[in-house]
Amino acid sequence: MSVKVENVENVDVLARTQLVIETALKKMGYAESLYELLKEPLRLLTVRIPLKMDDGSVKVLTGYRAQHNDAVGPTKGGVRFHPDVTEEEVKALSMWMSIKCGITNLPYGGGKGGIQCDPRSMSFPELERLSRGYVRAISQVVGPTKDIPAPDVFTNSQIMAWMMDEYSHIREFDSPGFITGKPLVLGGSIGRETSTALGVSIVMNEAAKVLGIPIQGAKIIVQGFGNAGSYLAKFVHDAGAKVVGISDAGGALYDPNGLDIDYLLDRRDSFGTVTNLFPNRITNKELLIQECDILVPAAIENQITEENAWQVKAKLLVEAANGPTTTIATEILTQRGIMIVPDVLASAGGVVVSYFEWVQNNQGYYWTEEEVNERLHKILVDSFHNVYRTSQEKNVDMRLSAYMVGLKRMAEAVKWRGWV
Repeated sequence: MSVKVENVENVDVLARTQLVIETALKKMGYAESLYELLKEPLRLLTVRIPLKMDDGSVKVLTGYRAQHNDAVGPTKGGVRFHPDVTEEEVKALSMWMSIKCGITNLPYGGGKGGIQCDPRSMSFPELERLSRGYVRAISQVVGPTKDIPAPDVFTNSQIMAWMMDEYSHIREFDSPGFITGKPLVLGGSIGRETSTALGVSIVMNEAAKVLGIPIQGAKIIVQGFGNAGSYLAKFVHDAGAKVVGISDAGGALYDPNGLDIDYLLDRRDSFGTVTNLFPNRITNKELLIQECDILVPAAIENQITEENAWQVKAKLLVEAANGPTTTIATEILTQRGIMIVPDVLASAGGVVVSYFEWVQNNQGYYWTEEEVNERLHKILVDSFHNVYRTSQEKNVDMRLSAYMVGLKRMAEAVKWRGWV
C-alpha cells in the first residue's frame, strides 16, 4: 500500500484520511487492491460556472463534485460555498461521508461538492444564479438514485430550494428527493437543522455513561458557537450540564461555575458572535486546556495538536467539527487514557436525518419530530456501541475502530459486486 509520509501532521487532509483507511483495511485483513480502489473517489467532476454579477460583469468559478464509492447505494453529501474549497478537500470529505454512512448503516456511499467562492460578498440574486449554475453543471451525475446533495459550509435551505427547483426544471418533473436540507414546505424534514448537534449530544451521553461521567453537573467546554456548537450547548445546558466554556471568532469565555447559555444565545449578533461583548475573554487556544470533564471541538480542523494535547484536562473528547484532532494528538490523548469520539461518528446526526428526509420524499409520507428524534437516537446509540465494542475487541483507538466499522459494509459490497 502506497501512502507513506514522514510527518503526518504536515500532510494534507486527503493523505491523512488515506492513512487511516489504509491502516483500517490492513487491520481487517483486506487485500491491497481494495485500498487502491477506496483511496480515491470513483468519480470527480470539475466544472466551470459562468456567473453573471449584478454589475453586468461575468465571473467564472470552479466547482467540484466527488463521488467516493457507490457499491452500497447512491452517494450522499453536502455542497459548500467557500473561498478555500480545493479538489483534495472535496475528495477527503467524500471519503469521510462514506465512513459516516457505513458507521450508521445507511444505504449510501459518500459524496461531497463545493465551489471556490466567497458567498459573504455576494448578493441574494448572485447566490441564486450560482446555485442554479452549479446544478446545471453537475446535473448529469446527480439525482435521487445517483448522488444526493445537502447543505454544508455557507449553504442553507434556501440554496437547497433553488438547486431543487433548477433540477426539477431540467428533468421536467418535481424531484424533492434530489437534495436534502430543504425548507419544510418543499419536502424538508423536521429536525434537520438541529440534527448534527442532537447527534453529538446523543453520542456524548453514551460515551459519558461508559466512562461513568454523569451529564447532570458535568463541566463541558464547547469550542465553536456556530450552528452545531450553539445548539449543542443549549441541549447539554438544558440536560443539567454546566457549560463552562464557549468560543467564537472573537475569542472564548470560560467560567468554572458555568455560563448562562440562554443569555449568550440571545445576545449573539448577526454574524453569530457574542464573546466580543465581554472584556475578560480568553483565546480559543487557551480555552482548549481549561479544566472540564468533556471537551467538544466544534469549530475548525487541527485545533488539538502535538503542542497542546498533553495539556488537555478533559476525560472525554467529542469531535463535533471535522478533523479537529491531529494524528499525533490522537496518539497522545489515547496514551493518556482520554477517550476520543471521532468526527465521523460524533457528527453523523446530519447525514442520518438527511437520509430520513430522502426516505420521506420517496414515500410521500412525513414524520413527526418525535418520530425523527426517536429513530435518530436508536441509530446513533447502536452506532456508538458498535464502534466502542470494536475498539475494545481489536484493541484500537476509537478513530481507527470507527473507520473499521465504517469501511466494512462498503468493502463487502465491493467484493459481492466483483469489483476486486
